[in-house]
Amino acid sequence: MLTPPRTVVRREGGLYALERALQRRGFRHVAGADEAGRGACAGPLVAAAAILPEGRRGEIDGLADSKLLTPASRERVHDEVVARALAYSVVVVPAEEVDERGLHVCNLAAMRRALASLATRPDYVLTDGFGVDGLDVPGLAVWKGDRVAACVAAASVLAKVTRDRIMVELDGAFPGYGFAEHKGYITPEHSAALRERGPCREHRFSYVNVAAVSGRDGAPPRARRPVGASLDEPMGRSCAPGGTVGVALGEQPRPPASVGEDVVMEGGVR
Repeated sequence: MLTPPRTVVRREGGLYALERALQRRGFRHVAGADEAGRGACAGPLVAAAAILPEGRRGEIDGLADSKLLTPASRERVHDEVVARALAYSVVVVPAEEVDERGLHVCNLAAMRRALASLATRPDYVLTDGFGVDGLDVPGLAVWKGDRVAACVAAASVLAKVTRDRIMVELDGAFPGYGFAEHKGYITPEHSAALRERGPCREHRFSYVNVAAVSGRDGAPPRARRPVGASLDEPMGRSCAPGGTVGVALGEQPRPPASVGEDVVMEGGVR
């Protein structure tokens, strides 16, 4: 039996090489999916999916991993993706649902929903870092996918810009935490505000640093969010510093990063 020819990924294709190779094999509509906000201890988790057109129309100037772009560049690329994409979708998972269901479960479910919501059915799916089950099309999990595949980079920009805009709005609703600056990630300033003010309803109580300042660090993860309590105002608790790295149960903590260092806070490099 003859084996099919190998798919050649041409290096000169750059960020578009993987999609072009798949398209040459007959997978015309290649969707990428990514998320923003896994490492944050406040605010929603946001997942996005995108299918870029074939050919030159799908080539967006400046498209890259969202964490490598400046805020102004991300906004410009975001608008270009929205204008040019064959299809795109964004799913927002509130902090309360992250607490109730768990981070990884919510992440997979959100990416699955984003892909299922695309107006154009994908022929192939590329995801960043880990696979998403439950899809009825073939797919591939790509390490550092937002730096390897254009459709994944486009999804990362959609998710990041959407989440950043939400966090700026939350900064107005819950002043004093600095959400507009650090976007809910753990920074020295955010940790200090948590110790002084206590968490608000937009914090993730299943994260050890938030549970600690809420006085509920001994409770099981799913029970850490207060039931029936109004968190429209901060809880006003404080605790001694220490143990304030914002990670969900079962995840490896990362060192705190300085304000605004999205690249470090989301696992990238400077």
